[in-house]
Amino acid sequence: MPTPKPSMRATAGLALTFALGLAAVAGAATPTSEVTIVSGLKGPEGPLYLDGNLYYVGWVSGTLSRWDGTRSVVLNDQKGCGHNGLALTPRKTFLLACTDDPGAILELDLNGKVLRRWSADRAGRPFKGGINDVVVAPSGAAYATLWGPATDNPTAVIGGIVYLGPGAKDWVQVADGLNYANGVGVSPDEKTLYVSETVGNMIQTFTINSDGTLRDRSNFALLSLLTDSKARSWWLGPDSMKVDAKGNIYVAQWFGGKILKLSPEGRLLHQFDIRAGGGTTNLAFGERGEFLYVTVVADPNDPDAKGGIVKIPNVK
Repeated sequence: MPTPKPSMRATAGLALTFALGLAAVAGAATPTSEVTIVSGLKGPEGPLYLDGNLYYVGWVSGTLSRWDGTRSVVLNDQKGCGHNGLALTPRKTFLLACTDDPGAILELDLNGKVLRRWSADRAGRPFKGGINDVVVAPSGAAYATLWGPATDNPTAVIGGIVYLGPGAKDWVQVADGLNYANGVGVSPDEKTLYVSETVGNMIQTFTINSDGTLRDRSNFALLSLLTDSKARSWWLGPDSMKVDAKGNIYVAQWFGGKILKLSPEGRLLHQFDIRAGGGTTNLAFGERGEFLYVTVVADPNDPDAKGGIVKIPNVK
């Protein structure tokens, strides 16, 4: 979640009704054993747990790092990227979202070497507003979100989604008109795409066609009906997300200091309150999904987005 600096600072029916919002009571947070494992980061995002290592990025520091359980090592330090979302491909390479405007998508090896860079879609359109997040489905298909300009009053609705088919060379735009598209996730059966609208405070869904294109855009969850807000801000809404093997959606709430676990039907199953800070940005599943690694910024208003990564028990 690249925060704006302080100086810049007719869809289908709502799938989640107000009554479902009352499920927040049943899914209320309980105290967790929260442990800070990495600190002193600038813009922590994109955690990814792989083979006992935790990879993560910093959009302010512009780095990709690996934590081996004892110490962190910087693998990639590239100016003008604004490292944000991170996803693993079936080839055991990374796709990295560059949020600095105009944005880019990088393919890296596991040691951080750049293998490929995309700065525009197949039609030659630059990734205006930056690329915020990226997800790779089991088939190898990938989706990434187009963000928007950093501003105090984000009135332009310009976000979108781009798609890279398995084995394809170029990204194609498959959706637009999103209100600062952020986190993105795919259901286990690869039939549904979830996307966060941070400014809209909404998670939306699309049906995925056999060719990877999207249809049947629908409202899925309005965060203000699921949980009480801790702040008043244009940037209150959902940030990055992950989808587990059962199809449950875990979404970080920027300016909310929490992770929400939602069922595939949009019901709130659990709320994880994060003590380390008010700006949760993303999460990763640990081995066997027993733990969550959560990237968090201590103060969302901090232009350096100082924060770290905490480890908390998951709730099955």
